[in-house]
Amino acid sequence: MPHINLGNDAPGIVSLLIYRPETAKPLSDLAEALLRGPSSLTPGERELIAAYVSRLNDCSFCSDSHAAFAAAQLPEGMTLVDQVRADPGGAPVSAKLGALLRIAAAVQRGGKNVRAQDVEAAREAGASDLEIHDVVLIAAAFCMMNRYVDGLATTLPDDPDGYAVAAKSIVSAGYAALAR
Repeated sequence: MPHINLGNDAPGIVSLLIYRPETAKPLSDLAEALLRGPSSLTPGERELIAAYVSRLNDCSFCSDSHAAFAAAQLPEGMTLVDQVRADPGGAPVSAKLGALLRIAAAVQRGGKNVRAQDVEAAREAGASDLEIHDVVLIAAAFCMMNRYVDGLATTLPDDPDGYAVAAKSIVSAGYAALAR
């Protein structure tokens, strides 16, 4: 049960967006820009980073929803997502994505945990400065979103299959649809 009366039965961040529409648009716009906007990282890779950071933060709603969103956009589907969330170092991802996931994990622990050698390793693996920037911002934003969702004790969906249904909506309509 949420800590405050949200006036709706929607799960996770959706309930918070409904409760506070004034913040729904900017938060949805941020998610849209970070996860679906122009980037050399695919939307699936960016969703995977969001799911991974959310798992590190133990935010079930965000980890499971973004896992479904990533799986819907990655050729390897949920198999890869589960591998990354369980053991990113052993997951079959590119050297570049592996280095970016290490940066995301460092951000999750705290921004000052990102070391120069982490950034250099990502560059050596082929990451651009823009990709490094975006991964830091995705990780930081998801730390905020995870704390928002869990700080108000939002609920989880009654049916876990709802994440796959939501994934279809996000893939086709994006995050802006959440702010309507």
